[in-house]
Amino acid sequence: MSRALTAAVLVAVLAAAALGGLAAPYDPTAPVSAPWQGPGAGHPLGTDALGRDVWSRVLAGGAGLLSVSFAAALAASLAGVGAGLAAGWYGGWTDRVLSHLADLLLAVPSLLLALVVAVALPGNAAVVTATVCGGAPLTLRVVRDAVRAIRGAGYVEAARGRGERSASILVREVLPAMKGVVTADLGLRIVVALQIASALNVLGFGPAPPAPDWALMLRENMLGVAMNPWSVAAPALAIGLTTVALALSVHLVTARGPGAPRRRKDTRAGI
Repeated sequence: MSRALTAAVLVAVLAAAALGGLAAPYDPTAPVSAPWQGPGAGHPLGTDALGRDVWSRVLAGGAGLLSVSFAAALAASLAGVGAGLAAGWYGGWTDRVLSHLADLLLAVPSLLLALVVAVALPGNAAVVTATVCGGAPLTLRVVRDAVRAIRGAGYVEAARGRGERSASILVREVLPAMKGVVTADLGLRIVVALQIASALNVLGFGPAPPAPDWALMLRENMLGVAMNPWSVAAPALAIGLTTVALALSVHLVTARGPGAPRRRKDTRAGI
């Protein structure tokens, strides 16, 4: 399969996970038949514990998980990139303080932290907190090493020679050179956030019934899996397929590589 076709399939899978609820044939929160009916006419995956259409709930069940996962991953990436830029550019005590803080955060398992936070805060807040505390330190390390590798590059030295401030150099020169690394790392943070969100929702810290949610579907229908296996298998497959699609998307971005920084024409220097 070509790279373009693979990318198109991955985009289609992720779009279906995020927007599938728009195509749901029934209200995903309303009963339409007897509970735990097997696949039949009008209900290709049967019904769940309350008689709701499983297919409709599967189509609508990914939006919430993906939205909180993307929000948590973005927060972790922003925190990690900012700290990594500072640590890699300034070095010295800045690097030591940020690195030691990252080590302390990594000492606490993300899922354990999420469970502790979920006792006092809403599930979404717990997902964001755990993703930031567990993911930002890893992003910091990746970005810090990348900054160290390119801060002596010719285009960076040229910017210094023009008298540009450090903040301007980091934003205009360093960050664009690392866009592949940052994008790939963001993808990994999304995958981890999706796993944490799914685990919390299965344990009952996520949205309250009757909200359509893949992880909540697993929790609600476990007792009736023998009567309608699709009430559990379908949301489990949806979570797995979405996770694989996200991971493969990260692989495609990583395989392309960060690329060489594009040389900009500097009108102030006349070049």
